[in-house]
Order: sequence, then C-alpha cells, then structure tokens
Amino acid sequence: MSDTVSSPRRRAVASGAPAAGAPPVPSAPRVPRSIRLAAHAAALTLVPSGLWRIAIALGWDSGFTDEHLRPENFPGAESFYLIGLSLLAEAVGLLTLGLIHRWGEQLPYWVPFLGGRRIPVPAAVIPASIGAALVTLITVSGAFNWNDADNMGAPGSPEGVHYWVMTACYLPLLAWGPLLAVVTAAYYRRRRREH
Repeated sequence: MSDTVSSPRRRAVASGAPAAGAPPVPSAPRVPRSIRLAAHAAALTLVPSGLWRIAIALGWDSGFTDEHLRPENFPGAESFYLIGLSLLAEAVGLLTLGLIHRWGEQLPYWVPFLGGRRIPVPAAVIPASIGAALVTLITVSGAFNWNDADNMGAPGSPEGVHYWVMTACYLPLLAWGPLLAVVTAAYYRRRRREH
C-alpha cells in the first residue's frame, strides 16, 4: 500500500510518531554523558559471560570435566539452555538503556493499547532498584565464594588458563549492579524534576 493511500494514523504508527490529535512526543531526555556511558557499560557487563556460555554451547572446551559441562556434551540439547540464558541475560541488561532513552519514559506508539502513555516513575524505578540491589548482592556474594568447594573449587571445574578465562568473563558482572543503581538514581532525579 502506498503512503498516499494509507491513513495518517497508519503512517504515524509505522514511523513511531504520534497520530493526528495525539499529544506531542516529548524530546529525548537530556541525560548527562556520564550517565549514558554508565547505562551502556551496565548492558555490556553481561556480554563476556554470555559469549563464554555461547562458546561452550558451540563446543568450545571450557575446562569443565563434570558431567554437565564437559565438552563432549556440546553442541547438544544443553546448548539451547546456555544460548537462551545468555540471550535472556543480555535482554535484561539492555533494559537499562530504557533509563536513558525516551522509550523508558513513554511507551512507543506502536505498543498496542498503551502506546504513547507516560511510564509512571515508580514503574521504572522500583524494579530497577530491586534489580540493582539483587544483582549486587548475588555478584558480590559469588565473588567471595568463587573458589569455594561448591563453585570453582569443586572437582571437575576449570583449572589453569580455563579458570582465568572464565574468571575474566564473569568479573565484569561485579559492575552491573552498581552501574544500574547509578543510572536508576539519575533517572529518578531527572523524572522528578519534570513534576
């Protein structure tokens, strides 16, 4: 269908712009560069561990010799789990970008029934704050227990270079919670100034 035949509403929805009669789209939020960098860094903290899991799923020898993660099992049925976990984790991490972009303040117009509505501040801040606290608790606890007998000190865990590669891939996760907390606090302050 050509643009001359399609309705103004259909063109607006396709372009992400408001339809005629809809309230104007606010400009993109003014976010300090440091907060933008923190948001992007938060999303990127999950990439190394995700790539590490995907490499295992595709058959890379991670150094594990236990029954679940030994190289002979991959690629195989468990590969879907590792790849899915990596994609889900990164998707959750990318939600941080909503705290610095317009789609984190107002639902895009293409969202059925709710498109164009402002997102209430608590609807973004409460889950992000809880997430930042939980991620920080989990990653710091994991760091303190990294070499315990139930973790990397367990029989069948990677040793030598494999140990250091895994450790390096998981180390950035320690920054995820604090970075998310900083970006969440900045979002809250910015949105509070609107009222």
